[in-house]
Amino acid sequence: MTDSYTPSSSDKRIAVIGAGPAGLMAAEQFAQAGLNVEVFDAMPSVARKFLLAGIGGMNITHSEDYLQFVKRYRSAESHLRPALDALKPDDLRAWIHGLGIETFVGTSGRVFPKDMKAAPLLRSWLKRLRDQGVVIHTRHRWTDWARESEQLIWEFTTPDGKIQRHFDCVVLALGGASWPKLGSDGSWVSPLSAAAIAVTPLQASNCGFEMEWSEFMQQKFAGTPLKQVALSVSDSHGNREQRTGEFIISAYGVEGSLVYALSNPLRECLNHDPQNARLTLDWLPNTDLQQVEKKLREPRKGMSFANVLRKKFRLPTITNALLQECCPSLNRDDASAVASALKAMPMPLVKATRPVDEAISSAGGIQFSELDSGLMLKALPGIFVAGEMLDWDAPTGGYLLTACFATGRHAGRSAVSWLKDNLKNKPKDKPKESDGIDVR
Repeated sequence: MTDSYTPSSSDKRIAVIGAGPAGLMAAEQFAQAGLNVEVFDAMPSVARKFLLAGIGGMNITHSEDYLQFVKRYRSAESHLRPALDALKPDDLRAWIHGLGIETFVGTSGRVFPKDMKAAPLLRSWLKRLRDQGVVIHTRHRWTDWARESEQLIWEFTTPDGKIQRHFDCVVLALGGASWPKLGSDGSWVSPLSAAAIAVTPLQASNCGFEMEWSEFMQQKFAGTPLKQVALSVSDSHGNREQRTGEFIISAYGVEGSLVYALSNPLRECLNHDPQNARLTLDWLPNTDLQQVEKKLREPRKGMSFANVLRKKFRLPTITNALLQECCPSLNRDDASAVASALKAMPMPLVKATRPVDEAISSAGGIQFSELDSGLMLKALPGIFVAGEMLDWDAPTGGYLLTACFATGRHAGRSAVSWLKDNLKNKPKDKPKESDGIDVR
């Protein structure tokens, strides 16, 4: 439980801007400390992206070993560890159970609410927040800020026009740039950048990738799933990363869970070594090269090459088509060459990610060098940042939501401590004329 303290919270003006999982978790920390907090969100209702993510089954976190779990955050692991260590996946499950929502571990290790839905969890959580005194303002879009007498004035657009407010402490949790129709549109980059806050450009993550297919492939096989296969990508340093699962051949390239799992290294390769931005497909990840070659050397007994693939290896029709597409000079009578192609088929060069507004999440954000260990902006004391606004990304599988909850909690608790240390003995300021007034 976050520590409460005196004097009365009524003289503290505290805001959370953004009412997704990170923002609501930050608000909860203020409320638990006995502080009055207002939450502002641009949308007509809160946590819209969270609700949409739950339509296909609310994957809240993952049950794998924690030391493996944190490695999913790659270069951001060390920056996120303080938040994640304080809210591990089991802790998050316990928190959900405290809302009266049961969870279970699926066959893939992913953790879901028992009813697989996000809405009951959100309803229970919002009720608890309101019971704790949290005030939520919807249709309040933060657009800009200005400095006045050494204080920041925050400007919002509302259905009733523009308003300006001053706060003693703010947690920013405005999300990334994916799903802009749900509120995460990355519009916060402009005012933060104007304040000389370093922001890594927002890019698509957990997204499809564009590559060139022949007209035949587009017409015949667009939408075809490839199951129980492996994809790998190698960076310019020769480091190779491989995942097993399924993905989809699309008209524009590739998409699906297996592609999303490799979106980080593939995007990095595309950014820094585009001539090698290529996926390699293993059609038979559970069979080694020698076994494949041995089967290919067996007598065909009059079978066509396509039937050999189908009957000896149980491979789908698209396998032969993709071999023709990706390995046009392949000698189908050369068992060694065919085995190598089946185990490491080079796919066409990746040309681009799909647009960020189509992505499940976004990479990039406020660089950790701009923040202290409590996720407070060094240049702007009293302003904290959480969730997808931070410069990290992670694969699907519960990692995204866990880090959003964890950083929201960490930023909120850090903000409470900062208020205690910096404002406890500060005399109450007179409200400024600009607080809450209409400036239309």
